Amino acid sequence: MGLIIATANMKGGVGKTTLTVNLAASLVKDFGKKVLVVDLDNQISATLSLMSPQDFSKRRRDKRTLRHLVNKAIKPDIKLTIPIADVINPYICSIKGLDLLPGDLDLYDEFLVSEMLYEKAVRAGSSNFEQIWIDFERDLVKNILKPVVKDYDFIILDCAPGYNLLTRSGLLASDFYVLPARPEPLSVIGIQLLERRIAQQKEVHRNETDVRIQMLGIVFTMSANLLSGRYYNQVMRRVNEDYSATKLFKTRIPVDVNVSKAVDTFMPVVLCNPQSPGGRAFTQLTQEFLQKITVVTNTKQNPAKIDFGE
Repeated sequence: MGLIIATANMKGGVGKTTLTVNLAASLVKDFGKKVLVVDLDNQISATLSLMSPQDFSKRRRDKRTLRHLVNKAIKPDIKLTIPIADVINPYICSIKGLDLLPGDLDLYDEFLVSEMLYEKAVRAGSSNFEQIWIDFERDLVKNILKPVVKDYDFIILDCAPGYNLLTRSGLLASDFYVLPARPEPLSVIGIQLLERRIAQQKEVHRNETDVRIQMLGIVFTMSANLLSGRYYNQVMRRVNEDYSATKLFKTRIPVDVNVSKAVDTFMPVVLCNPQSPGGRAFTQLTQEFLQKITVVTNTKQNPAKIDFGE
């Protein structure tokens, strides 16, 4: 069974999607893993980092995006014959083992979700609407991915900033989450807010054996903003006080124009310019990621050996 990894931060603009696609591409190219990228953000940044707008438009017309899998979960009676395996786009960037489950500009309708859950509560004769919502939230992304989890070493979820339904469901479906951040005060607040939200979710689902999400670590992407230099030492000192060394990736992603230029090629920088400072940093980060995964999974039977920062 593959591991599901979420990349998330309550704040946007922290390099979340760039981390997702470069981590995924490096895992495949440099370390021989099989990886699925799942775009849970309706801004579809991960999707458009890996395929052209024209290719995306064609898949959208063919109803081969995440939207239709979510709609099937919301309205199980609709006639949808396309399985997830056919929605997944393989050989992304012509790389065997790198696959994409494309996102969509319209992933779901909140009114339809509420209507479906209300009708479900009525049919069940239940007055506990909150529990029905909690159960749906827990199972939505997990059930969508269930048919293909065994086919991959890693499934990486690019979560939307904030804390919407798909972000919450994606986190609940994940084994680990990685927090991208910039060394700026507002970015660190995003870390703290997400940590608080996840702690609340884990408390709600404390009796659920399949809710096992843990923080793998915080990845800092450097910022060219002048304020980052002013606040850098202050922010990093605070982070080191709040989190153990096992929760901080040593690799930092530098400011590199090549990372931004890579978006125009619809390929991650580790593929189109691997020797650039950004490309080398993401490859090093991926190696560190695998080391952390190995440590955590090897100590799974004895959690006391490792500080999870809980």
